[in-house]
Amino acid sequence: MTQRFTTRSWLLPALLGSAAALGASALYAVSKARGAEQRHPPIGSFLTVDGVRLHYVERGQGEPLVLIHGNGTMIQDFLVSGIVDELAKRYRVIIVDRPGYGYSERPRALWTPRAHATLFQKALQQLGVSQAVVLGHSWGTLVAVALALQAPQLVRGLVLASGYYYPTLRADVILFSPPAIPVLGDAMRYTISPVISRLILPGLIKAMFAPASEPDRFDREFPKELMLRPSQLRASAEDAAMMTPVTIELQEHYRELKLPVVIVTGADDQIADVGRQSERLHGEIVNSEFIVVPGMGHMIHHLAPGQVVGAVDRAFGKLVARAA
Repeated sequence: MTQRFTTRSWLLPALLGSAAALGASALYAVSKARGAEQRHPPIGSFLTVDGVRLHYVERGQGEPLVLIHGNGTMIQDFLVSGIVDELAKRYRVIIVDRPGYGYSERPRALWTPRAHATLFQKALQQLGVSQAVVLGHSWGTLVAVALALQAPQLVRGLVLASGYYYPTLRADVILFSPPAIPVLGDAMRYTISPVISRLILPGLIKAMFAPASEPDRFDREFPKELMLRPSQLRASAEDAAMMTPVTIELQEHYRELKLPVVIVTGADDQIADVGRQSERLHGEIVNSEFIVVPGMGHMIHHLAPGQVVGAVDRAFGKLVARAA
């Protein structure tokens, strides 16, 4: 009886203390997210597709060019890189925050690259775009490929930067997927995940740019705080969990791509193995072009913006040559 009473005497305070700590963590996460949004409000316009509110930015005039960002980032990733300023001189550049990133909503659903592609196709239709060249970076390359497969009449050409196309065992998938788990993940992303993410973010960014250094402009201007919001942590975790399974299905269709494809990557990419990913894809897609930039890492549009802009110009040039 004494032992039972002793156990109860510390168990209840411990449970109450844990609940209070979790509650405080949740309030902290919400407060930090609201503060981040106040400091970095939406910079573009909104449209609604199938009940999903999407945030997008347009720059320039000319032939449409759609940019699709990778996991964890948002519209500003392309803007801060400087490639949009250059591309907008001759193209109509459209960048959409993928569902769950930046200021785009992400309803509960299975957000595969094909689901993204369906949403993008309808969004572009609303924007009056019937044909476009599409550039995808990292996870965004999967969306770009899915869009080209599902809507070949829409996608005239592809530029695929630092992509992941074939299934491999990845430690980062295991590490970053837990917040995607229903219920448990919801609790994590409002309590411990923002704190852990804040601690590991500098190392993650370093790996994304390695072996090069993080550019000063990215460090100054990219709204890193928005990456740590619970909503975006869920999107990022879900995409990480999806990454390997979706490539199993998509890899069966790469040979169906008959449009101009330009593949560009850093030779020393430490996130997506060049030989197993980009080089292999180049071997599968007939008449694709493969550009490898020595000494550069995963964030190729920041590290070699001229090469990425040149890849876009080459994709458009191939379309002109085809039409001649």
